[in-house]
Amino acid sequence: MRLPFILDVALGLIFIYLILSLLASEIQELIATVLQWRAAHLKKSIEIFLSGSVYDSEKPEVIKLVNNIYHNPLIKGINQEAKGFLATLPRKFTWMVGKASRKIGTSMAKSSSNQTMFSDSHSGPSYIAADTFATSLIEELKLPTIIQNLTESRLDNLKNQHLQEVRTILTRSLKQIKVNELPTQVTQDIQDDFETLQIEYDMIVMDFKNQKFDIDTTVRRMKDSMGKYVTNFQANMDVSNDILNETCKRLLAFYNHIFPSVEAAITIGGLKPNINEIMGIMETGSIVYQNLETSFNNSEDQTYKTIKEVVEGLPPAIRNNIVSIAKQAKYKAQSTEEGIQILRQEIEACFDSSMQRAGGVYKRNAKGVAILIGIALAFGANADTFHIIDRLSKDTVLRETIVYKVEQTIERQPNPLDIENIDTKAILQDIQLPIGWTDDNLKEQINWNQTKIYNVPIISIITMFLGWIISGLAIAMGAPFWFDLLSKVMNVKNAGKSPRR
Repeated sequence: MRLPFILDVALGLIFIYLILSLLASEIQELIATVLQWRAAHLKKSIEIFLSGSVYDSEKPEVIKLVNNIYHNPLIKGINQEAKGFLATLPRKFTWMVGKASRKIGTSMAKSSSNQTMFSDSHSGPSYIAADTFATSLIEELKLPTIIQNLTESRLDNLKNQHLQEVRTILTRSLKQIKVNELPTQVTQDIQDDFETLQIEYDMIVMDFKNQKFDIDTTVRRMKDSMGKYVTNFQANMDVSNDILNETCKRLLAFYNHIFPSVEAAITIGGLKPNINEIMGIMETGSIVYQNLETSFNNSEDQTYKTIKEVVEGLPPAIRNNIVSIAKQAKYKAQSTEEGIQILRQEIEACFDSSMQRAGGVYKRNAKGVAILIGIALAFGANADTFHIIDRLSKDTVLRETIVYKVEQTIERQPNPLDIENIDTKAILQDIQLPIGWTDDNLKEQINWNQTKIYNVPIISIITMFLGWIISGLAIAMGAPFWFDLLSKVMNVKNAGKSPRR
C-alpha cells in the first residue's frame, strides 16, 4: 500500500474528527454556560480551600462565610452584566436552567452546600484573581478592625499610664514641699499644665480613634505634647527649690524613658500588634486570647465584643486553616503592616496553588463529560470510524475532495488557536462526509458483512458500536489536538511530493 494513499486516508479521518470535535466543544461550552459549571466548581473549591477538607466544606458556617466573601464589592463587581430586556433575556434563561439543575443536584446529593450555591444572586464569577480573593477574605475576617481596636485599647492604656506616672511624680514632690514654700501662682501653673497635658492626650487619642491620624503620627504628637509639658514645668519652677529641681529631673528622665524615639515608643507600648498576636487571637484556647480576656475586665467593652464576635463567628476549621497560613507569614514579618502584607501574599500563594489543583479536577471532570458528549455525538452523527476508513479507502473522489478541503482549511487557519473560526456548517454542506443516518450511508455501513441472524447483520452492528466508541474517544481529544496532528500529517504529505520540473 502506497504511503500517499495512507496519508490521504489519515487526513480524511483526522479532518472528520476535527469537524466533530469542534461541534462537541460548542455543545460542551453551551452546557457549561447554561449549568454554570465553572462558577459552581470555583465556589466549591473556595469552600474546600477555606475549610481544609471536602467534609468540612459542607458545613453551614463555611458556606455562610464564602457567601459573605462573594458579597464583597470587589467580587460582586467581577460579574459585568448587559442591560436591557433583550440583552438580558438569554442570561435570564441561563439563570432559570442553572437554578433548576442545582435544585435537581441538591435533591439528589442532599448536600447543604448546594442549597446556597449562589445565595440570593443568580450566578457567581468563573474566575477570581488571587489578590482580589485575599483582600476580600482579610476584610471578611475583619483583621484591619481587630488591629485598630487592639491599638486603640493599648493606646488608651498607654495614655493612662503616662498621666498616672506624671501625677505620681508631682504628688510625691509636692508632699515634700511645705505649703508656704511655693507661691500660689507656681502651684496653679503646675496644676494648669498638667490639666492641659490631660486634655491634649485625650484629644490625640480621640483623633486616632476617629482615624484622622495613623499610629506613628499619634505617638509623635504624644511625644511633642509630653515634651512641651516638661519644658513648661522647667520654665515655671523655682530654680532655688531643690525639690522642684529634682522633680524636673524625674520628669525629664521619664520623658526620655518613654520616648527614646517614636518607633521605640510604639514597640514598647505594643501599639502595632504583630501577626503572631493577631493570629493568636484566632485560637480561642491560646495564651494570647486568654490574655486578651484578662485585659478586658468589662465584658461590655466594645473592643472586646467586636473581637469576640469576629473570632467566635469563624468556623473552627477555617480558623485553623487561616492560622496555618499565618504561621508561614509570621516569621517573615517585622511589623504589623508588613505582617498583614505577607499574610496577604501567603493567602494568594495558597489560593493559587489550591485553584491549580481545582483546575486539574475540573479538567478531569470536563474530560469525562467530553467523552460522553463525544460518544453521544458519534452516535447522533453515526460517525463510525471503521466505516469512515472503509469509505475513504474505496472512494477516491471523496478522499481527494476532503484532502483539498484540508489544504484550504490549513491555509486559512494556520494557528491552532484560531480553529474556532472554522465554518463547520459550510464544510458539511460542501462535502458529503461518510457519516450520518442517510439511506446510502447505512446501506454501505451495515451491508459490508453478510453474516446475519434473522436478517440482522450482527457483526456489522457490533462493529458499528465499536466504531462509535472509538469516534467518541477521538472526538473527546479536542479540536486543537486534531488540528495540530492534521498540520503535521499534511506537512509529511507535502514533503513527499516529487519536485516539479
